[in-house]
Amino acid sequence: MTDTNNNLIDTHAHLDEPSLAGELQSLLKTASDNQLIKIITIGTTLESSWNSLQLAKEHPMILAAVGIHPNYSTEATDEQWTEIVQLAKQPQVVAVGETGLDRYWDYAPIEKQIDYFHRHIELSREVDKPFIVHCREAEQDILEVLAEQANKGDFKGVMHSFCGSWQTATRCMDWGMFFSFSGMLTFKKNTELRELAAKIPQDRVMVETDSPYLAPVPFRGKRNQPAYVKHTAEVLAECYSVSFEEICKITTANAQEFFRQNS
Repeated sequence: MTDTNNNLIDTHAHLDEPSLAGELQSLLKTASDNQLIKIITIGTTLESSWNSLQLAKEHPMILAAVGIHPNYSTEATDEQWTEIVQLAKQPQVVAVGETGLDRYWDYAPIEKQIDYFHRHIELSREVDKPFIVHCREAEQDILEVLAEQANKGDFKGVMHSFCGSWQTATRCMDWGMFFSFSGMLTFKKNTELRELAAKIPQDRVMVETDSPYLAPVPFRGKRNQPAYVKHTAEVLAECYSVSFEEICKITTANAQEFFRQNS
């Protein structure tokens, strides 16, 4: 990766979304024009993971994560999980997930979600690649799984699109986890989230879009894209009272370390 001022990495996007298929080249050019050097595209099902890997093989700017999103865990089979395990070993795949727990949507029994959350963390150890955590209205459940896994050994994970409590943040920090902030950080009502972000050690933070979802201000309510990650970075810079250039250096260095892309 090029070490240039104002470079950014979008650590969480869903570029395999069908709605983006016809515009991918345009989105990548816009991203590049806005100083993005890498985009991590995230698998949510076996098909999505396969598609994410293919995008990473076709576009040098893209890296992939593979996994089964908790909301799709009830549809996953053991055969599909076996394929996920194989995909996770591919060199273009830099992380496992997204995994985690979701009590907001009633798409999968929590017991099934927990089973797959454990599987992803164990796969993360097996392939020596970090895992990506989705958490929605399930912080206590997430902490219980992470505590159980911490007793089994070290792990490396990131709380994706973090908007949880300070208590959750401190527990996760104790386990060495990273935190990725999305466009939600820019929403005017999210003062407490910005105050929390300011307390996270700077060597643990990254930025993301979660595109095509969660577009930041001033594009809130519209379809998101990787180029918009700079707006989240600008707000994170304000949280730390540092320059935009400095937050680019911080978050890019953290993402390179987390996803082992320093070479």
